[in-house]
Amino acid sequence: MGSATREALASSRKALSDTGRIDLTTATDLFAAGRVIGESGQLRSLLADPSAESSVKASIIDRVFGSQLSAQALDLLREIVSARWSSADDLLGGIEELGLRAAAVAAGPDARLDAQLFAFSRLVSSDAGLELALGSKLGGQASKSALVEKLLTGKGSVETAEIVKHIVLQPRGRRIGELLRHAASVIADQQGYIIASVTSAFPLGTAQVERLENGLAAQYGRKIRLNQIVEPSVIGGLRVQVGDDVIDGSIASRLSELRLQLAG
Repeated sequence: MGSATREALASSRKALSDTGRIDLTTATDLFAAGRVIGESGQLRSLLADPSAESSVKASIIDRVFGSQLSAQALDLLREIVSARWSSADDLLGGIEELGLRAAAVAAGPDARLDAQLFAFSRLVSSDAGLELALGSKLGGQASKSALVEKLLTGKGSVETAEIVKHIVLQPRGRRIGELLRHAASVIADQQGYIIASVTSAFPLGTAQVERLENGLAAQYGRKIRLNQIVEPSVIGGLRVQVGDDVIDGSIASRLSELRLQLAG
């Protein structure tokens, strides 16, 4: 990520925090606008052009989206395109991120959107046919949206459904599982915590979860929420992942290391 994009993301996040009323419409409008911009190479180039005046790019947003989006989404879009981004793809990523953050705000601080996205990610990864249906370029947008609605009805919030629909409609060359994990991490950050995934041979008890969350929170300096993965192949012990950091204390890992030492 270039320095221009980092600064643009920071200014966009501030704009979101300064916006008064944020609801789900704000998020869905940002997602929809991002898809329109992503489908038009000319529009994307104009809005990402670092040499273009901010006022010109804001006026383009008004002409294209003025009668279609909520006032909050329009204000945020103007802010986003007025910033300087390192690339057109970063601009699309910035619009998507602000949509995710708006969905987190709309859902409220107690909503576990990340847990719902994690559960959906596990469902997709366990079914190759489902992953293909959601991730294939051949599937129509209407059929993908209908499939998401069917899978999440009664199992997830409306915010989660809108996030997943956007992800499958604009993957931008990324795998569905990767997209869901990224979305969960952005939402977690917006709500003031980070996500840790813990893999164990058996489900952890409540007391174990609390001890692990408290220990990781002390180490990383932020509130932690755990997602549990039960995988008998680890045999015993735990494998914990926080972002790019992996703490592998599983027996399977130790046995693997021992085999490598014996082979050497």
